[in-house]
Amino acid sequence: MKRRNLLAISTAVLALGPVHALRAQDAKKPFTSEQLDQMLAPIALYPDSLLAQTLMAATYPLEVVEAARWSQANPNLKGDAAVAAVKDKSWDVSVKSLTAFPQTLKMMNDQLDWTQRIGDAMLAQQKDVADSVQRLRAKAAAAGNLKTTPQQKVTTEAATQTGQAAGSSTIVIEPANPETIYVPYYNPSWAYGPWPYPAYPPAYYPPPPYYGAALASGMMFGLGVAAGAAMFGGWNWGHGNTYVNINRATSISANNFNASHYANGTWAHDPAHRDGVPYRDPALQQRYGQNRPGAAGREQYRDQQFQNELRQAGQRDGAARDGTARTNAEQRAGGERAGGTQVMRGSSEQRSSGAERSNAFSGVDRGQQVNREADRGRSYGGRSFGGGDRGFGGGGRGGRR
Repeated sequence: MKRRNLLAISTAVLALGPVHALRAQDAKKPFTSEQLDQMLAPIALYPDSLLAQTLMAATYPLEVVEAARWSQANPNLKGDAAVAAVKDKSWDVSVKSLTAFPQTLKMMNDQLDWTQRIGDAMLAQQKDVADSVQRLRAKAAAAGNLKTTPQQKVTTEAATQTGQAAGSSTIVIEPANPETIYVPYYNPSWAYGPWPYPAYPPAYYPPPPYYGAALASGMMFGLGVAAGAAMFGGWNWGHGNTYVNINRATSISANNFNASHYANGTWAHDPAHRDGVPYRDPALQQRYGQNRPGAAGREQYRDQQFQNELRQAGQRDGAARDGTARTNAEQRAGGERAGGTQVMRGSSEQRSSGAERSNAFSGVDRGQQVNREADRGRSYGGRSFGGGDRGFGGGGRGGRR
């Protein structure tokens, strides 16, 4: 497994907030329709290709974090230019493609708990995910809030695939111009009309500040992104799965795209890009080979190593303070011997004032040391990315707990 940047991993864990361990019986349960609609509400009205690639990338949360950090460090790169700049990165092609859309990467990075959950759903219940998207789009259309605009084309297609219910239809969303992609922002509480699941209110992740004010109603698109070459994915709605345009994906990923991994162009998760993030349930762990002999022992060993590092850091910190104290004492003693009684009185006053300042700064330094050690503890202790199957609240923070 390739070595990961510790800062990126630590930031990812901190962004997740408290880690909630899944109970074994809950981990085995599939997401319900209510939970899927709640999770997918913020992105179900994305263009089909962007939606597919966002969900693919969500199955690789640590690579999303790294790409988001890269995007933040390269604010002037977006669209096809950004994708070309990361051509030789080791990330999955879906993650590379999202560098064209820094705002989408930022949302996924800021809401990692949600990102992992939609990725988990994509892995275990892709057909249910497709059904949820179509259910949400139908709600938005019925509410009069999903229609063709200068930025996107919305069409309704009758069922044509074997297995689709008679009389059913599919709502397809495509860019009005295939070379220019617009990322829609909307408040789910407005977009889908009256929400039918009070226990599972839809999350709302407002647009970035440069998009304008947070939305109570309506849909915001912002500036279009020249990213036609970054679009390689899509949906087979009738079969409920996503596909990959092999030629385009190959051009995005240079020499590290394995076309043989995608039989007949059908998307498949690649565990090589998972980077050790645990899968949600035992079935997925088994499917993607995460049940490795001796894993528990290795985990315990790494935790012991970290505790040893903390103790050593504390000892070094204490030794440094002791050394500083001895040096100060020797300097004070020398000054007192040379200066006589008057100097001794002055030194006594200075020592009293200086001790107060020293103690104050020592407290700050120690507080900073504790914070650094706590951050390191979270980065190690947060190796599990599991999130509880709780409802996400609405509102400006998107229901993060």
